[in-house]
Amino acid sequence: MKLIIGIVRPEKFPDVREALWKEQVHMMTVVDVRGCGQQKGYLEEYRGVIEEVTLHRKVMLLIAVNESYVKKTVDAICGGARSNGGKIGDGKIFVLPLEDCMRIRTGENGVSAIGGESKEASAAKERKK
Repeated sequence: MKLIIGIVRPEKFPDVREALWKEQVHMMTVVDVRGCGQQKGYLEEYRGVIEEVTLHRKVMLLIAVNESYVKKTVDAICGGARSNGGKIGDGKIFVLPLEDCMRIRTGENGVSAIGGESKEASAAKERKK
């Protein structure tokens, strides 16, 4: 199991979501965040006051997947988030090991708790029989 954290531009989120849905990745948590990387800051004028903006609006996706979905999830996020020609600020993707997962409603844990159809979930169902 892996936890995929994707940080993308807010305006690219609809494209990312569409790409994920095409790959049958429907379960995700989405959070509005602020951050900075290579983009650094820019100057903005608001009501006559010039202010330096160093934290940019971003959208963070948290997606827990079974091993067989890692590559297609990462590829979908990359494909949906990349601007024409690729630009600084398009985002980042982090893939972390996920030790365990528990579905509160049923008490299931591990690969079957993540849900969806995958080789790992099917194998877990067979073991329970």
